[in-house]
Amino acid sequence: MLGSYFTDHPRSLGMSWASHGVGAIGIGARMIGAGLACILHAAVPALFTETAGRTVDSLHRQMRHRKANAANPNAWPDYEI
Repeated sequence: MLGSYFTDHPRSLGMSWASHGVGAIGIGARMIGAGLACILHAAVPALFTETAGRTVDSLHRQMRHRKANAANPNAWPDYEI
């Protein structure tokens, strides 16, 4: 049963545990970077004026591309990571 916590979700997307993990880490790191840019922007409004918006747009395009190219795109939720 414990193994299913690691494999069911990636397998449902047609991915391995490792490939899913690499993708999730990449997306998470970009989100953290954009969040830090927002925090700095709050303190100094002239900094990072477009970083968060560009990151969100880029991540959205990346996720839509991954879904469209998946073995079974209908199995992918719209909000996948």
